Amino acid sequence: MAAAQQPQQVSSSNSTANHYTTEYFLVSHLIGLSEVIVMATMQLVVVWSLASAVMLVASGAGPPSAASLAHCPKTCGDVSISYPFGIGPGCFRRGFEVTCDRTTKPWKLFLGNTTTQVTGLYPAGTVLASIVYTIPMAPDVGAYNLSWQSPGRNLNIESYNYFAFLGCGIGVYLFHPDTGDLVGHCTIKCSSMEAMLIATQGGSCNGMGCCTVTFPVPFRGFRVTIVKNNDTLPQPFNNVTVKAFLSFRPYKFSITDLLSDKMNASIVGALSAYLSTVIADQPNCKRAQLDNKTQYACTNSNCMDVKNGGYSCACSGNFDGGNPYLLDDCKQEYNPTPKTNCSRSCGSTYIPFPFGLEPGCFAKTRFQLSCASNRTLFAIPPAKYEVTNISLDEGLLYVNKLSESEDSNTNYLSIYYGGSDYFGQQLIYGLEKSDLYEEYGAWSWSVTNLTCESAKRNSIYACLSINSECLGVTHGLIYIGYRCKCSLGFEGNPYVQNGCTDIDECLIPNICNGACYNFQGSYSCCPHGMSFDPVRRKCTSSNRKNVILGITVGISSGFGVLLLTLTAIILVKRWKRSAQKKIRRAYFRKNKGRLLEQLLSSSESVTHNTRIFSVEELEKATNNFDPTRIIGHGGHGTVYKGILSDQRVVAIKRSKIVEQSEIDQFVNEVAILSQVIHRNVVKLFGCCLESEVPLLVYEFISNGTLHDLLHGNLSAKCLLAWEDRIRIALEAAGALAYLHSSAAMPIFHRDVKSTNILLDDAFTTKVSDFGASRSISIDQTRVVTAVQGTFGYLDPEYYYTGQLTEKSDVFSFGVILVELLTRKKPIFINSLGEKQNLSHYFLQALRDKTTMDVLDCQVLEEANQSEIDEISLVAEMCLRSKGEKRPKMKEVELRLQLLRSKICRTYKEESIRGRETKQPSSSDYKSSYLAMTKRSEISLVANPSSQDVSRCYTMEREVIYSAEFPR
Repeated sequence: MAAAQQPQQVSSSNSTANHYTTEYFLVSHLIGLSEVIVMATMQLVVVWSLASAVMLVASGAGPPSAASLAHCPKTCGDVSISYPFGIGPGCFRRGFEVTCDRTTKPWKLFLGNTTTQVTGLYPAGTVLASIVYTIPMAPDVGAYNLSWQSPGRNLNIESYNYFAFLGCGIGVYLFHPDTGDLVGHCTIKCSSMEAMLIATQGGSCNGMGCCTVTFPVPFRGFRVTIVKNNDTLPQPFNNVTVKAFLSFRPYKFSITDLLSDKMNASIVGALSAYLSTVIADQPNCKRAQLDNKTQYACTNSNCMDVKNGGYSCACSGNFDGGNPYLLDDCKQEYNPTPKTNCSRSCGSTYIPFPFGLEPGCFAKTRFQLSCASNRTLFAIPPAKYEVTNISLDEGLLYVNKLSESEDSNTNYLSIYYGGSDYFGQQLIYGLEKSDLYEEYGAWSWSVTNLTCESAKRNSIYACLSINSECLGVTHGLIYIGYRCKCSLGFEGNPYVQNGCTDIDECLIPNICNGACYNFQGSYSCCPHGMSFDPVRRKCTSSNRKNVILGITVGISSGFGVLLLTLTAIILVKRWKRSAQKKIRRAYFRKNKGRLLEQLLSSSESVTHNTRIFSVEELEKATNNFDPTRIIGHGGHGTVYKGILSDQRVVAIKRSKIVEQSEIDQFVNEVAILSQVIHRNVVKLFGCCLESEVPLLVYEFISNGTLHDLLHGNLSAKCLLAWEDRIRIALEAAGALAYLHSSAAMPIFHRDVKSTNILLDDAFTTKVSDFGASRSISIDQTRVVTAVQGTFGYLDPEYYYTGQLTEKSDVFSFGVILVELLTRKKPIFINSLGEKQNLSHYFLQALRDKTTMDVLDCQVLEEANQSEIDEISLVAEMCLRSKGEKRPKMKEVELRLQLLRSKICRTYKEESIRGRETKQPSSSDYKSSYLAMTKRSEISLVANPSSQDVSRCYTMEREVIYSAEFPR
């Protein structure tokens, strides 16, 4: 944690240091020692009215107001302190405490109780911190470890920062602070003094005495290993101390820097790195707004997700001159009236309002510039820019980027830090690299990010001049805001009263061949023999009456033609609408719409949410059935993703062909699903009958099918853990058991397969596609029908006899169980290149007692033998050739429930035993850790938004769920 902490020394022989391996560094423990700074006791002199505000801020509640922080220290030395950082109770957000060391001159500010010095704090939440290490090299030590982590993981080291190292004969390795992966490395060598001077000419850091490692992505910390190479070093480099520091620019190397520790180690300068603020108590903006609104940091500012977790706040447009972490601080008022006697030039650059140099001379803080050495400057750290011209008419700011040698001795005012969408070359919420390092450019800017209409309704409107107009400013397709411009024929400054004055065009040489007449906003050129009429603002002649008559006739004729055209268009549209209504009514009758209307209105078992949609609603929801909205092709139609007018996301199934058999299956599916209320059966919202092919509207299931998860990429590890496979099987069995025995009329699915088992965003099972299903009366147990289903899942008894029973679904479900166990398709290619039936293959393995050879390797890794034997027994019972010997789905559901309860009890007992064990050895700890976490890790990968994908619960909780979600 400490910026100047001493590294841990790892002893090693010369041969070990010379022949290290990458694996050694990936498993080495990088240990950093933290120095604890004792905080001074603060006097408790707050009144009762202030105590409540202090408790809210310290607890991490929503943004405080500036008034509630009036008692807090505002500076430490020459560093200004802005919330969420602060000193003392009630002055900072949890995790953002800073401390001030008043024993030094000047005073120094540090992050929390660490020795990481803060040299700058910005209202947008950016920290300029000093992170420096000095490492004395010992002769008998071969490797050194450094580590640093931001306090509370609330700061990101941005990717434009560099880690620079000075030394000789060493290799430097930078590791990811969380995963331990190697992300960068460099090597330093030293030669003779003459060769070093030549190699480092121009201040380059190229591996001769100095090397740099760039952070590839934002990190919350770092881990570094420095390894001493077994090189013979020339004098005077044989005992040089290694120096490491973090900087936002590449370090400039010199021989004096390299040898500074030999003279006086205190001359090593503290180099600064830019760290961005992250609110890390929630993973993203959405979760922060939903889970705990009282601790949400961006109540009156914009929220932005951070790539490596957490979120940050920004004023409108990412910077509007205020502090986004304070209540209402972003809402700065526009100052339309600058003070008198303002300086309006810097060197050769004219600085018009709304820009300015001194307080009171600019309209908003973000329009403030600075003048140094007759140069107009501003900064977007780490880059500094010089303004060469400001164009009010074009709305452009012309800039040149300063070189490092120029900005090192130049005072600049950092008012645009963090990027701004008020500048056209910047993105909405940050800087592009091409912008960050661009040498020069013309940047678009705007007054504020309002539309012209909204700005005119506002109490303060920037376009004050009478002869001015409002223009919208865009960057590509992104709207930035509005700016002002003098109207056509006027020039000047539209941001001040009477700033736009008339342009006398007649003063322009050769503008007219005849007589020129200037008037407000324009001019007129009249040929010889004609004069200018100032009232009508046009040239007139003696034939004035004929001209007026011609104009009148022309206008009348034009209006007549326009009226006839509009009438014809209206009549054609009405005729088309009438014909379209007739066609839709015909489709409605053809698709048995009246039958479905009677069913949905008369049947008591039909859910009240099922309704008939119009074709206009579904066309609007799917963008007129755009092919890009297609999410799948079912056995009986194409499925589109749509968004209804009430913002519900739905899946819309459209039949493939227009045949009576497809329409019958469509009606059959509506009739069945409208009577089903079960948490593991896909919900039917309604249907549409006005199109040529019928349409079904379901709830949208986001995570695809079980078939895709199992067979999508066989070379990759399956995203479903063992307990997730058991849970999915249990939920599917519960849905089928409900259809067989608990629905108003027993329903046989007839097409049970893994592609018809969907998984929602919480990986909950949803049984779908009831186009082939059949419902029967309660006193029936079988029905004779045409054989229909999918090869590999089809019940052989049903295939040969044509008699459909509930045991046909049991057989298909048994194939799904085998899929979950083996991760093989129902019809697969064996090692000999021959097609093979999965159910026969599995049953043969059971008979030969070679079951373990056919199981998925992930199942073998996660499940124990008793669990595998139990699920294999259930699958074998379901796959029996005679239906009468197969169990009912209710019995299958009960067996799976008992197995899942057993798995949950086993995990709980393992967890208890692991906590009761004292001082385990490293090997015991590793095996226990793998046993306890291997399944949860895979579940979290499969569904990172859920923290309990497997959801183990007992039989008692199952009874409670059954009561809450009736079957």
